[in-house]
Amino acid sequence: MGGNFRTDFVREPSGLTQRPALVLNADFRPLSYYPLSLWSWQDAVKAAWLDRVQIVAEYDEIVRSPTTEIRIPSVVVLRDYVKPQNTVAFTRFNLFLRDEFSCQYCSGLGDLTFDHVVPRARGGITSWENVVAACSKCNLKKGSRSLKQSGMLLRKPIRKPQSEELRNLGRKFPPNHLHESWVDFLYWDAELQA
Repeated sequence: MGGNFRTDFVREPSGLTQRPALVLNADFRPLSYYPLSLWSWQDAVKAAWLDRVQIVAEYDEIVRSPTTEIRIPSVVVLRDYVKPQNTVAFTRFNLFLRDEFSCQYCSGLGDLTFDHVVPRARGGITSWENVVAACSKCNLKKGSRSLKQSGMLLRKPIRKPQSEELRNLGRKFPPNHLHESWVDFLYWDAELQA
């Protein structure tokens, strides 16, 4: 296949931009569950052509160049193992994931924000050990008071999560779209129900 790799392939049929590939590490586990490790079909085809991945599942659609045609990959496995990160970034998203996208005071699921357990006005810092997901109603109710003053309780003790813990929590919250070819790779090590 000659020429520019990206421009040699043409989209047939339309809508192939909607065909992402699930990316698995060399141990056949997703690089991340939440957000799910996905590549565009173009990146997946390029990685396969460069022999950086093995294609293990495909869509029905085909892309063509003047000399080659290939079915669009739906699941690819890296040839080289990528060691998962051991550090967890303190981000709003990771905080919500740690708290399972629910208010840590009332268990509500909607309109989430975050709350400093020890308010900043009282010397509280912004850290894993002092910030929780909270719905707007509970956050407003607590205000800049302590838990004791507000009469509110946390659902569980708060702490900095381990990276493996966040990866496992991410499996509980699949993205809106899961292609059928991905399911076995996402949940192959999940505990079976008796």
